[in-house]
Amino acid sequence: MVARTPAPRDPGSMIDHVSLQVTDVPTSKAFYETVLAPLGISAEATDGPAVGFFGSEPGSFWLSPAQRGPDRELHVAFRAADRDSVQAFHRAAVSIGAEVLHAPRVFPEYHEHYYGAFLRDPDGHNIEAVCHSPG
Repeated sequence: MVARTPAPRDPGSMIDHVSLQVTDVPTSKAFYETVLAPLGISAEATDGPAVGFFGSEPGSFWLSPAQRGPDRELHVAFRAADRDSVQAFHRAAVSIGAEVLHAPRVFPEYHEHYYGAFLRDPDGHNIEAVCHSPG
């Protein structure tokens, strides 16, 4: 059975917060500052060695030092305001040599307006920017 992502019913953020354990906080911070800037998300807080990123919508994204063995791949999707922002996310990733899993495109298997781009972060996590609006 294939899980399908329904079209969003609420335009608000569905993510309250996500925290990734990473092997090198400064390297990951630089990576995320570059690829999340086109989405209006920036590093704005610290809690000890952890770094918190915030945008205009509710929710936060945190990086903290790894506390156990090798991380498993985690998937995080950041909501983009429009398709141009998804494309800017992709360009930012390419500019720093990130591995691109999927260039920006419509994914009709999720829903007719699902427009996303997927890449790998420095620790191998699957990171996505997605816009659910048509055109």
